[in-house]
Amino acid sequence: MFKTIVDPADYEVRSVIRVLNAKNVKPAKIHRQLVEINGKNVMTDGMVRKWVRQFNDGRTNVHDEARSERPSVVDDGLVAKVNEKIHENRRFTIRMLCDEFPQISKIVLHEIVINHLISAGLTFFAFKTRITERIS
Repeated sequence: MFKTIVDPADYEVRSVIRVLNAKNVKPAKIHRQLVEINGKNVMTDGMVRKWVRQFNDGRTNVHDEARSERPSVVDDGLVAKVNEKIHENRRFTIRMLCDEFPQISKIVLHEIVINHLISAGLTFFAFKTRITERIS
């Protein structure tokens, strides 16, 4: 009996698929060997076939493709609205902004104030310190 490998990294499994495919091992047999060593939850037969197809089509990289990041909810319009609210009440807190913009998370509002408004020179250092202290 083989020693089992618990929770292998995805790229390790793909490397095994690539090597066995290069040795002309059929996808079904590759899947059986993976299950034998790594257990039933390692990868489906369909995914093994998908990776074999990709390697046959010339893919050599076993790592995940780079994905685009989640789009930011912060845009110029939102920054302008937050800036307007701040100008209405210079003694604001992030919590007060949360009340004004209930659909926007506290973290996003903090990001807008710190990264978009303060770094743009809207306010001065003491103001930045006051906001940073109140966020926690």
